[in-house]
Amino acid sequence: MTPVSADGLMALLVIAKEPRPGHVKTRLTPPFTPAQAAALAEAALADTLETVLRCPARRRVLFLDGAPGRWLPPGIEVVPQASGGLDERLAAAFAAVADGPALLVGMDTPQVTSKLLAPVLDPGAWRECDAWFGPAEDGGFWALGLAEPDPALLRDIPMSTAYTGAAQRHRLTRAGLRVRDLPLLRDVDTAPDAAEVAATAPGSRFATLLKR
Repeated sequence: MTPVSADGLMALLVIAKEPRPGHVKTRLTPPFTPAQAAALAEAALADTLETVLRCPARRRVLFLDGAPGRWLPPGIEVVPQASGGLDERLAAAFAAVADGPALLVGMDTPQVTSKLLAPVLDPGAWRECDAWFGPAEDGGFWALGLAEPDPALLRDIPMSTAYTGAAQRHRLTRAGLRVRDLPLLRDVDTAPDAAEVAATAPGSRFATLLKR
């Protein structure tokens, strides 16, 4: 395995859907309307991208299903998501930045901060480490970092199940990668999720919108 320079900056990746009614956060309806669910998704995405902009990176790339909107800040590259299942889309995202370490996060954790990502951003993050893994409470994962982005590490992982995270982490260790873990976080999928996440990030756009 090729050693990674401790001084090298990562590519920070976000994978997301365009926040439009009926296209995102459908499990929030009810109690929210499709328009309200889309607004919450937009706030979550804006919070996530703001965090990405605060972090050092050689590239900041949004892999988007849909079209950019007013929520997109300057400084973020936009690349259309690949076709296929989520595993194929994640694999394609890593393939697009295969020239160095990369960390991917989703749009479902607006509570993510640069402080929370600090272990991965540290100059020594990749010393004796090949992958970073952020588990989610629902059994999935909210973050995945690879020293050497390899699409094969993502393909054919069963997505959106209670064991997706376990399967993905097992794939990493089975490949001989040395894995470090980030904190367990809660995704925003349902209304109770939204309330819990907002409580952990009271100053976020997401929490502010939820209070209205």
